[in-house]
Amino acid sequence: MMKIIKIILLLALTFSVFISEVFASKKIKIGLLVPLTGKNSEIGQSIIKSTRLAVNKINNSSIEIVPRDTKSNPTDTLRAAKELKELEIKIIIGPVFNKNQVYLDEIKEVTFISLTNKGDNKSKNIINAGINATSQLNGIKKFIELNEIKKTIFLTPDVDYKKEIEKAIDSSKIKILANYVYKTDPTKLTNQIEEITNYKRRKQSLEDEISRLEKSNQNNKEKLIERLKKRDTLGGVKFDSIIIADFDESLKSVTTSLLYTDISPKKKYFITLNQWFDESLLEEVSSQPLYFPSINKKNYEDFSLEYFKKFGQYPNQLSFLSFDLVGLVYYLILQNNSIIDEKIFTKKNLFKGKVGVFEIKNNKINHILNFYKVEDGEFKKVF
Repeated sequence: MMKIIKIILLLALTFSVFISEVFASKKIKIGLLVPLTGKNSEIGQSIIKSTRLAVNKINNSSIEIVPRDTKSNPTDTLRAAKELKELEIKIIIGPVFNKNQVYLDEIKEVTFISLTNKGDNKSKNIINAGINATSQLNGIKKFIELNEIKKTIFLTPDVDYKKEIEKAIDSSKIKILANYVYKTDPTKLTNQIEEITNYKRRKQSLEDEISRLEKSNQNNKEKLIERLKKRDTLGGVKFDSIIIADFDESLKSVTTSLLYTDISPKKKYFITLNQWFDESLLEEVSSQPLYFPSINKKNYEDFSLEYFKKFGQYPNQLSFLSFDLVGLVYYLILQNNSIIDEKIFTKKNLFKGKVGVFEIKNNKINHILNFYKVEDGEFKKVF
């Protein structure tokens, strides 16, 4: 079993004396490619602040974070990356968005740790560090196996990350009966869910049974009919759990449609992807329990509070990831005898940061996620 390395704590406590001796005359420069102007500037500013927190935790004046503005477009991202390369920076955290990676394979001497969660990356000098779909499905797969759930269906919206989900289903080897792709248009959604759950057939079965009893001479038929009339459908479905690969209001629309078709989370497992502890889900009582994989909740709350005390505002989710990445880069440089090159990312270790446990493999960071459920108005840890 690989050793789990607690990156921030280890750096702050164990290496403090050694670091000051080794890097007394040498700066460790880490580049940062984030949007500092335009519509996504708040994201970039928040990420810069979180990297400052990480540097303060490590407590070494040798570290220097060098930010550059990507303006959220590929051309400016390339220009900014070249500026950082001219400063002899070999490791850059960023860019934030997957679309801004397109030209970065031109700068092969630099390793980029992108904050995107896209799993498909063909450039050898880019590592995707976001909470990717495969990591999430690995968490769901563990939950399904622990609960001995045998029949699972997948509901995937027909949106840009559909292919990402389909690839993750294959790579995680999660066992499902079928993957149904649905249109997110609310006017079409309910009809699609009706088809998936065989709602009309089950509705008709109920009406047929009531009609049969009314015409029969069966004993206690009045009580049976009264009981049936309290139901919406008759007959089961072929699945035990539903994985809904959706978020925000669209996710709520799907769960509402499932409830309409008489599929209840009290009888079938409702599972979704990482929701970053969206508090609006706490109000959706009829859709609970709702299960999902995610990062370490306590660490996320502690980080958010520390960030708020320092800057007077709460961070975005990407800030949480970037905090860990500063510690990761710094630790790997130390372990590589202070030599900064692409080899430092080939170490076969599990790392434990604020986000949780993760590893670097095949040009992406895979997270071993915790699992939670929304129930009784709160987020409860499952494992």
